[in-house]
Amino acid sequence: MRTGRAAVVLLCLWLLLGCSRRQQASGRVTIAVIPKGTTHVFWQSVHAGALKAAAELGVDVDWVGPEKEDERQQQIALVDNQVMKRVSGIVLAPMDALALRRPVENAARRGIPVVIIDSDLKGPADCYVSFVATDNREGGRIAGRALVEVLGGKGRVILLRCMEGSASTENREEGFLEIVKHCPGITVVSDEQHAGATTAQALQVSENLLMRFKDPAGELTVDGIFCPNESSTFGMLQALRRQRLTGKVRFIGFDSSPPLVEALRQGEIDGLVVQNPFLMGYLGVTSLYQHLQGQAVQKVVDTGVMLVTKANIDEPHVQQLINPDLERWLGK
Repeated sequence: MRTGRAAVVLLCLWLLLGCSRRQQASGRVTIAVIPKGTTHVFWQSVHAGALKAAAELGVDVDWVGPEKEDERQQQIALVDNQVMKRVSGIVLAPMDALALRRPVENAARRGIPVVIIDSDLKGPADCYVSFVATDNREGGRIAGRALVEVLGGKGRVILLRCMEGSASTENREEGFLEIVKHCPGITVVSDEQHAGATTAQALQVSENLLMRFKDPAGELTVDGIFCPNESSTFGMLQALRRQRLTGKVRFIGFDSSPPLVEALRQGEIDGLVVQNPFLMGYLGVTSLYQHLQGQAVQKVVDTGVMLVTKANIDEPHVQQLINPDLERWLGK
């Protein structure tokens, strides 16, 4: 009798599980998109691209992310929470290449596929479906070549790093150093400072850094500067403005926003290395959807990177890149 009752219980459980799976299969696909942060224009563009893909594919996108890009524990908790909610899949921009690996592996074990965007994880790529991002090392090389060119191949330069643990910006920084350190006329006088996660933090670090390289007469002894993301670039720009140094030092930044584009037009910035965050969000969602449909997807997808200067800023393809239609998709 006990054996018979146990068999009935197992049969019921099996039927319930099968019913649950059928409901999940027939239900609407829900994809959680978890950025590093939600404040910067870069992430708003990623969001817009994800919503465009969702509208075309007929899926739902849950946009959930920390406000600042240094809230690792919050991002880990967000990933774990989406796994518990049994979303169809996750598109994640990990803010820490090592710390976010465990929750991604956990998602994979529980049958929740993950597409990584923007910044890679450390270790084998077997725990995620695809990596959709800029070739960040090449982006850093582009910045290095641009700064060497505007300096005429000689000068003292500063690299203001972003944050420790962020694979995307670390690759940009290494790509930049790869170029400038092999230029005989260029001397890197500082590459150890980190700007932090916010513009306010970057401003403070930048002001201190500039003061450090002034001579007794108050003149800056640095000829060129590179910053590897939106917030570090804007923080440095504000510091240069406060100390009336814009135009007196050659400056290459990374990423775009309306204030940075205007500074480029005004000659306060010599060049911006620009990604395609709208495409990154779009392809992150479409790649995951294709995987959910049983289609093969590329393991690595390069979304492109280019240098924007005063000379090419008004070209149509550049305008499309730096001015995505956020209002259409985000309602602002």
